[in-house]
Amino acid sequence: MAEPAYYDVIIIGAGPAGLTAAIYTARARLNTLLVEIGLFGGQINNAELLENFPGFPDGIDGLELGGLMLKQAEKFGLKTLTGEVTGIEIKNGNKIVKTSEGDFAADSVIIAGGSQRQKLGVPGENEFAGKGVSYCATCDGALFKDRVVAVVGGGNAAVSEALHLARFASKVIVIHRRSELTAQAIIQERAFAEPKITFLLDTTIDAIEGEQFVRSLKLNNTKTGAKSTLEVSGIFVSIGSKPATDYVKGVLQLDPLGYVVTNEKMETSVPGIYAAGDIRANSARQAITAAGDGATAAVNIERSHHTRK
Repeated sequence: MAEPAYYDVIIIGAGPAGLTAAIYTARARLNTLLVEIGLFGGQINNAELLENFPGFPDGIDGLELGGLMLKQAEKFGLKTLTGEVTGIEIKNGNKIVKTSEGDFAADSVIIAGGSQRQKLGVPGENEFAGKGVSYCATCDGALFKDRVVAVVGGGNAAVSEALHLARFASKVIVIHRRSELTAQAIIQERAFAEPKITFLLDTTIDAIEGEQFVRSLKLNNTKTGAKSTLEVSGIFVSIGSKPATDYVKGVLQLDPLGYVVTNEKMETSVPGIYAAGDIRANSARQAITAAGDGATAAVNIERSHHTRK
């Protein structure tokens, strides 16, 4: 068998963490491969307007920011691969990154694969995925022009998605299992001021129903136990995320929730493997802190590389 292609650094995941790391390692003249299963830019692609990323007083579209980061890294010679990472092995001191497109070897690896949207886990959710059930308002919101839609969740992401959907839908109903939203005050204020948005608190979803497409939701009041039916054309699920770490279980130390444990240098429990961004335990889960993690990991890789040389 032919030996896998060798790189100084392989970065898994092309969100702000992975892209920033790639800018630093490629600029340091380390031969770098960036592997991404989806769109380069990661979850910021879902953000229509990033208002708190430094340097953009009027905000910046997430898709645009991701594209600029990728262009900057490619200017320094970054190589990219679209594919799924299925495992990591240690062999003769090298890290073998197994992907759907073949195996690749590296001296150092940065895991920056972020997190994936959590599912509700209720009847009808899988059946109507793409037929009224969505996990991305920025991607699918325009499909629900002049229709009634629901958003499940009460955090920043959920309420921001409700605000985005209000531009298209005739009515947006935010469903949250608690008695109060958990989104930041400024985001809540905007939602409360939007006449198209209403709130159903202390409510969970028992099932999603329909024929070819979503028609209604079966609801449960968590305080009274009362059951009801809500007619909607779409439901956007925004109840949190889980780390994309299935392929490193048994390889790296993870916390009880499945996030990668690192030190302040972004080093994991395996020498030469680093983690950055939302996939890391105790991450602030912001684009700017993910970028900082990526830079920290890359700088420490560059230092260790030159020390060995």
